[in-house]
Amino acid sequence: MANILLKTAGRVEWYLKEAVPLFILGTFILFLLHKLNLLVILEKTASPVVVNVLGLPEKTTESFILGFLRRDYGAAGLFTMAEKGLLTPVQSLVSLITITLFIPCLANFFMIIKEMGLRIAIAMATIVFPLAVMVGGALNWVLTVLHVRF
Repeated sequence: MANILLKTAGRVEWYLKEAVPLFILGTFILFLLHKLNLLVILEKTASPVVVNVLGLPEKTTESFILGFLRRDYGAAGLFTMAEKGLLTPVQSLVSLITITLFIPCLANFFMIIKEMGLRIAIAMATIVFPLAVMVGGALNWVLTVLHVRF
């Protein structure tokens, strides 16, 4: 039993030293982007892709951006939209699959940089983001062409 407690304490200590500062940094970046109105610019830039490729309402763009910065915020935004009836069941499926395929969040992106280096992290993002959008767009297209409804 003492061995389990010792290992658990070691893992908690590692988490507090390594992961928590990265989550705090991610939250701080979100705060800065919000205060500098850069989130609005990101939304306007990404909205055409979200609307035209993924077939989602423009407001969904905000959830995707927040989902990269803080995954829980993105998921909460999509849930709230679905609850309010702003997303159809097909749109909910497309948005959830797309956000799931994104790199987990900014804090995890920082962890990838720390563990594997900046070049690999950027390469992963360069592949993963377009792939997530392509999969979501393909799913939207297939469900639309087949007239799938839930």
